[in-house]
Formats: sequence, C-alpha cells, structure tokens
Amino acid sequence: MEAFYTLQGEGQHSGRAAYFIRLGGCDVGCHWCDVKESWDASIHPKFDINAIVDGALQYPGRLAVITGGEPLMYNLDALTGALQEAGFKTNIETSGVYPFTGHWDWVCFSPKKFKTPHPDIYKNADELKTIIYNKSDFDFAEEHAAKVSPECTLLMQPEWSKQDVMLPLIIDYIKDNPKWKMSLQTHKFMNIP
Repeated sequence: MEAFYTLQGEGQHSGRAAYFIRLGGCDVGCHWCDVKESWDASIHPKFDINAIVDGALQYPGRLAVITGGEPLMYNLDALTGALQEAGFKTNIETSGVYPFTGHWDWVCFSPKKFKTPHPDIYKNADELKTIIYNKSDFDFAEEHAAKVSPECTLLMQPEWSKQDVMLPLIIDYIKDNPKWKMSLQTHKFMNIP
C-alpha cells in the first residue's frame, strides 16, 4: 500500500528510526482501525521485492517494519530474506490470524477480538501488544498472555479514541500487574506518520 521512513511510534521499539512497509489487505475488520484504506488489497499497486528493498536503502535507518492491513495474509519469506540480506533488522506487526511466515528479528503480535489468531503466532511472538478499548479487554489480554512464552514482552495500549477513559484504568492495572508495560501511540502525539 505504502512505504515511508519515520519513527516507530509504539511498542517495544518506540522511538527508533524505521522504514515502514504497509501491505494492503486485511479481513480482520477492527472498527477502530486507523488505516481502513488498507483493507482492500485489490486497489493498491504491486511492487517488486527488489524495488521495496531499494526504497528502504534510500534512508540511513536499518529497521524495516512490515505492517498492514494484515501482513501475514502473504508469504513473507522472500521479502524478509531480501531485507535481511541488505542489512535490515525485520519487525512485523500482526494480528497473527494467518500461518506464520517470514524471517524476523522481532514479532509484535496484537490479537484482535474480531478474528481468532492462528496457533503458530504464540511461540513466535516477542511482544504481545493488546489494545484496550473497553474493560473486557483486560481479560482478553490475560487470555493471550497465558499462551505466549515467558520471555515475551507484555504491553497494553489504549485505543486512541478511548485514551482519556482507558489510560487511567491501564495505569492502575499495570501497577497491580507489573508483568505488563505501557505502550502509547507516540507518533500520534508527535503528529508524524
């Protein structure tokens, strides 16, 4: 769908310079998605893997973040292999609903209530980023935290439109459950893509 160089705005790698590669196509259907224009893959152009890597090489940062849409709709072995061969660290942001592919240095798994994750994702997740939209999402977060490895970073992030209401609840929850950490969408505070 698009590619751009910016700062990673959320999660474990927040604040790092990163080249984002946003793939078109998603059938998860989060009503609060902030890139709904990514859902229909057919309206976005296709790019050769070499062209994608060449675009990334135009910038000094060597972190490539594959996002969507839902990037695991596609087999990502060739793309991630080419990026790593060119010297990039590869990160993915995924809801984990499709079988796991790709060669990754970091896997951000962000499950959604709207579609059940594929079992592959749990053993591969380096980071579990749960979006807190309402109070029932705390139980949803714990359900998935019980399935990832003990080394997986556990993050709670308020959904942007509900931040005023949910942020104080998340703070209290993390204080009572210190295995969790806070994630904020810092790119939105900074008004950068």
